[in-house]
Amino acid sequence: MSNATQDPHSAFLAAAGHALWQPADHVRRAQMSDIFSRPVPLEIDFGCGDGSFILAMAERFPDRNFLGTERMLGRVEKVSRAIARRGLTNCRVIRLESNYVAKWLLPVACAATVHVGFPDPWPKRHHHARRLFQDDFMVSLHQVLAPGAEVRIKTDDQPYFLWIEKVIARAKGFERIEWPEEPDYPKTDFEQHFVAQGLPIYRARLRKI
Repeated sequence: MSNATQDPHSAFLAAAGHALWQPADHVRRAQMSDIFSRPVPLEIDFGCGDGSFILAMAERFPDRNFLGTERMLGRVEKVSRAIARRGLTNCRVIRLESNYVAKWLLPVACAATVHVGFPDPWPKRHHHARRLFQDDFMVSLHQVLAPGAEVRIKTDDQPYFLWIEKVIARAKGFERIEWPEEPDYPKTDFEQHFVAQGLPIYRARLRKI
């Protein structure tokens, strides 16, 4: 059955299925054309959660492609359905751990911008090894960023932010740059909740050098 003759429900399911990127090979770097057919700048949202940020970005910037990573099946299914419901062709999601995607699957120098919003702080000391920001993750980030590309990091957890600052200070090939307020930069529901409570949001912006 062609797309032209598909009933709306079948078309929706097909769009939701396409929104989920499932690499043909999980131990080989993909080509950009494996992810998006249109060769425009790519932005990545590591740990996209419920998708509110990446969906807003994809709608605001139709001239860019957006890829989200997320480990939890329920969230991935929710994001892929939302992509289909909104008719977005410039947004996809993959169900895998962020560092694995960066280290093994993404093309080298593919990303114009990487966003990491409110990663799990894993507050217990014996869980710190599970935190996303580690020395090897910074190496993986450097590989997937295009020259001059940026990383934008936000968290509400001050102890984790101090940890992140130490990790990025050790990382080679980055410079820290100013991040002025951007009214058009979407806020997740999570961030809006904390801002409404008057709680601080800690931010870091890096550029690949």
